Amino acid sequence: MRKNTLGSLIWLRIARFTHQSNLLSNEFLKEFGITAAQFDVLNQVFTYQPITQSGLAVKVTVTEGGISRMLTRLEQEEYIHRKQEWKTKWITLSSKGEEKMEEVFDHQLTFQTSILNDCLTKEEQKTFYKLMTKLQKHTENKLEN
Repeated sequence: MRKNTLGSLIWLRIARFTHQSNLLSNEFLKEFGITAAQFDVLNQVFTYQPITQSGLAVKVTVTEGGISRMLTRLEQEEYIHRKQEWKTKWITLSSKGEEKMEEVFDHQLTFQTSILNDCLTKEEQKTFYKLMTKLQKHTENKLEN
């Protein structure tokens, strides 16, 4: 029988937490008519608009094809605008998309915060944030090299 390393066990916990958190967010966001993935895309566009389609794909960690399908659905729902400039597609929120973010953002922020507040002390959250930031920067550097 193989023995797991502490690193592999941590990675599995992170992966499971991410999956479970997404399931909980999807359930929570049903009342607002969007998914967690759609919220992530709308939030990134809201924060960085105008943003290129390829830049958005990097920020939400999906493939170019995956972001294209997601944006098609969001465009059909009239949450975003796509503008083609030669080979570059620029994404901005429509007024309906901005209204959706105003409606949902604080609720989703409170919901996600409650998951951590219900489980971790403020000091544990600070430590966890520092560790996750360190880990994220390390993996980001590996991707750049």
